[in-house]
Amino acid sequence: MKQETHQTTTPGPGSHAGRALAIAGAVLFLISWIFPVAAGLSTDTSSFPHWWGPLDVTIAGVVALAAFALQAFIRGKVSEQADRASYRIYRILIHGILIGGLAGIVAGDHIHWARCATGFAWRVWLLLYMLPAWLTALGAGPLHHARVRIQRGA
Repeated sequence: MKQETHQTTTPGPGSHAGRALAIAGAVLFLISWIFPVAAGLSTDTSSFPHWWGPLDVTIAGVVALAAFALQAFIRGKVSEQADRASYRIYRILIHGILIGGLAGIVAGDHIHWARCATGFAWRVWLLLYMLPAWLTALGAGPLHHARVRIQRGA
């Protein structure tokens, strides 16, 4: 029978700090998608408020810092469960390449790709790069503990 230890104060896999950083980073990551989507769909970005660009860059910087802080917290201790889940998610997300190509064909004249492609690309790269660490950090929460209790038969 496996004995499981729980860290509650030190950052890393199984810590509340790692889980909180993973959740906060995910929320900011989702918010950051607003900027390239809006730029790609807008016919006139000069009508955006003057703070739009600096806010985009600031949020992108905070997202990147949160991602690399999470990576440092995990320190290469990606769980086997997160590794397997990442592979399954990669197999689903890879279809996004085809969807992006299809969007380019179908809506090519309505989307200003030069304004949004770079934003889309780095966000997708960051998602794929951070996925194993992010899933490991999230595995420290109540759902993980419930799964462990179920597996033990408790």
